[in-house]
Amino acid sequence: MINNNELIDQIKSYNKFLNSESLSKAYKFALEAHQNQKREEGVPYIIHPVAVAKILTELKLDSATITTGLLHDTIEDTNVTYETVKKEFGEEVANLVEGVTKISALEDKASAESKAENFRKLILATSKDIRVLLVKLADRLHNMRTIQFVKDKEKIIRKAKETMEIYAPLADRMGMNRIRDELEDLSFSVLNKPARDLILERLNFIKNNKDDTFKSISIELINLLKQNGISATITGREKTPFSIWRKIQNKKISLKQLTDIIGFRVIVKNIEDCYKTLGIFHSKFSTIPGKFKDYISTPKINKYKSIHTAVIGPKKNRIEIQIRTHEMNEYAQRGIASHWKYKSSEKFSELSWKEYDWLRDLVEIIEAGISPEHYYEFTKLQMFQENVFCFTPKGSVIKLPKNATPIDFAYAVHTKIGDSAIGCTINGSTATLQTILKNGDLVNIETSKNASPSLHWLSSSATGKARSSIRKYWQDKSTEDPKVTEKNYSSTIEVDLPHKPGALGQISSLIGLNKGNIINIEMLKRNKEFLTFSFDLQIKDLKNFSNLISQIKQSNLRFKIIRHKQKKNAFIRRIFENFKRN
Repeated sequence: MINNNELIDQIKSYNKFLNSESLSKAYKFALEAHQNQKREEGVPYIIHPVAVAKILTELKLDSATITTGLLHDTIEDTNVTYETVKKEFGEEVANLVEGVTKISALEDKASAESKAENFRKLILATSKDIRVLLVKLADRLHNMRTIQFVKDKEKIIRKAKETMEIYAPLADRMGMNRIRDELEDLSFSVLNKPARDLILERLNFIKNNKDDTFKSISIELINLLKQNGISATITGREKTPFSIWRKIQNKKISLKQLTDIIGFRVIVKNIEDCYKTLGIFHSKFSTIPGKFKDYISTPKINKYKSIHTAVIGPKKNRIEIQIRTHEMNEYAQRGIASHWKYKSSEKFSELSWKEYDWLRDLVEIIEAGISPEHYYEFTKLQMFQENVFCFTPKGSVIKLPKNATPIDFAYAVHTKIGDSAIGCTINGSTATLQTILKNGDLVNIETSKNASPSLHWLSSSATGKARSSIRKYWQDKSTEDPKVTEKNYSSTIEVDLPHKPGALGQISSLIGLNKGNIINIEMLKRNKEFLTFSFDLQIKDLKNFSNLISQIKQSNLRFKIIRHKQKKNAFIRRIFENFKRN
């Protein structure tokens, strides 16, 4: 465990405005508050908050954030109160500690509702001060580093899933690649250890056989750049086991077929040199189609900038190359924390959460009063997706997830635009609102004052904002006109259930909890692993049916919704068509 003086020395290395006395006071305060507590691994509890503070120090954060790291469990796990923290360390630190405490209060509960509520509190606390999320990420990182000592196996799996679904993507959205990679890998080691061990074995084999190759290629690339007047630093870029696993799954290839595991990172002085370097490499070597991405001209949604390319390099080796400036590299490692400088005072330059589109959209969804399960589900999906960049007629850039449609585009511009959309043009040509958008598309949304969003748009939208806005519109309509939900609707769901005791009972209970009336159950298929059941349902409330579908998705069950063929239900079929896609 790092001691007080070592921690202070590390902070002073980048922050000369540090108040050493205040930080020492926080260190001793945390030590005393947790003096009789132990972690599950049997060590003194103080090791955890000190480890969190050290992680925050490595990110070069301010003393208020690091102090919060030391104190983040005092209100939750000891007799210390908010008022005490405020009195001893000021309102800024007290608010940060309270923000982290509110997030942590529900963490050990396993229900879908508690997970969604925990996520809601996390986002709202982050919207008030983004440093709350940074402390929480450091807290989760250390807990994952020591998760093997947790005795409750179900808790281990639950924590790993939550980390993979929420915290790793949030770290990515904050531009904190190093923390994201470690969170993913630690979760992967819990959720699929055999696969991770196999990949590590392959990694070590490739590394041992490529060390000499890497050195020789690095020297050749550096000399090539020197000949063209470019000064650069070249380092190796080794992919994590989880990123390799994800690529294997996406590309449907075997581990032996994966050759681009180790790449090169070229760091140059300025943006001009980035493009010069790219030109030099592309002139010298044959490029690999489909591997070029310019994240400098169009940064990722997390503000990440770099040029990515792949070429047939020296000695016919396939190599992946990242080209970036020192500043871009610093951001890739530390993310949002790299913006905070200590030039004239200890205070941060102020950063507003509104600068982050994804966070702003999440807050809008939450404030709209949408079901927590809905935004939890959609956020999980959305945060893992790559992005496309489209343009408004006035030239503004709209960032959207992969497979987004003009429906998503319209709601990204403004909720009113989405609610009144009736058609669109893409690059000057008429297109449907369900068209999949591509990078660089110029999109013009046609609107009408008398229009309203269709429920079947839900199946054609990829963003949580679009889906939540559509649901909110119809929920409000239902409140204004009770007749909207007075009818009984029919629907049939086919679900693949695991071949184990209790599975049928669980799905039946889920239907009942969401006020669905089961008219008939039929087993359609069976094999060693799964049983396929058909449920004929009577639905009284569209909102409850939406909740049911959301919860089935969260359970990772394969399902599909079957439309009824009766003519009298033609209108209802259109309403429920949005649920056909898994």
